[in-house]
Amino acid sequence: MRDHSRLTAFQLADQLALAVYSESKAFPRNEQFGLTSQVRRAAVSVPANIVEGCARSSENEYIRFLEIAYASASELQYELSLCERLGYLTDQGANHLTPLCDSVLRTLSGLIKALRSHR
Repeated sequence: MRDHSRLTAFQLADQLALAVYSESKAFPRNEQFGLTSQVRRAAVSVPANIVEGCARSSENEYIRFLEIAYASASELQYELSLCERLGYLTDQGANHLTPLCDSVLRTLSGLIKALRSHR
């Protein structure tokens, strides 16, 4: 089995999940079961799917879970943009989360491409 903790993609995704939880504490109370919950679920889904993929025995399954992680990061990218436009994220929060999310997407994309070309 693969060690997820050694993957840069996992390390970045884990940082992103922690940062999203931290920044979303200040979201409006009436969004607790709406956008706050959705943003947090998408953020946790990214590293969770990387971990699950690493635990799979086949290369195809591993890549599939990385693709799911990528899709969750894409969803999160939109949700962070929406939160920023709604005024839920401070400029400082957006300036921290947006590049981190972009970095996760680029890293996952590179990993997926490398694994596909290796097959």
